[in-house]
Amino acid sequence: MSRFRRVGRGPRAGIAGAAATILLAGCGAGSGTGSLTPDAPSTMTVSSAAFSQGALLQHFTCHGAKISPPLDWTGAPSRTKSYAIVVDDAAAPITPYIYWIVFDIPAATTDIQNGPLLPPGAKQADNSLGQASYDPPCSDDPGHSYRFTVYALSSTLNLPNGAPTLSAWEAIAHAAIARGRMAVTARL
Repeated sequence: MSRFRRVGRGPRAGIAGAAATILLAGCGAGSGTGSLTPDAPSTMTVSSAAFSQGALLQHFTCHGAKISPPLDWTGAPSRTKSYAIVVDDAAAPITPYIYWIVFDIPAATTDIQNGPLLPPGAKQADNSLGQASYDPPCSDDPGHSYRFTVYALSSTLNLPNGAPTLSAWEAIAHAAIARGRMAVTARL
């Protein structure tokens, strides 16, 4: 059974889903009025040694070591103050299903290593399971796609570790000035 088939997420999923649709559909920086505007952010490049031929290596899924993959990024604007990472599944029955949100990654950072250690100062928001950690993708469908998105932000979010998903999404949407994304399938 696929991980995204677990439907019992309660009201948190519905609220978070609405906000996620706004953010993950490509919203960029806010207009300065406090609203989310669909401004197209600048484009960054994201890569990873954990991605091979468009697939996430099994080691980084629920069928492997269940640890977060390494990510590298380039092309952020010079005014970047921090980064955020969102790993999601926009095709899940409860959309999007969030596997991981990391934020307040220092602006001097251009990569994140695999495993449980984060760069100094970085924090994690709750994922769709309500846990501030990496929830490894777990699909039985070898063609199912997962998105790894790195956002360059105009500020640090200054939310606590374990911040609610919706709070993190809204803060990322308001501060996003650039985005890089890779969509990969999970290698079973």
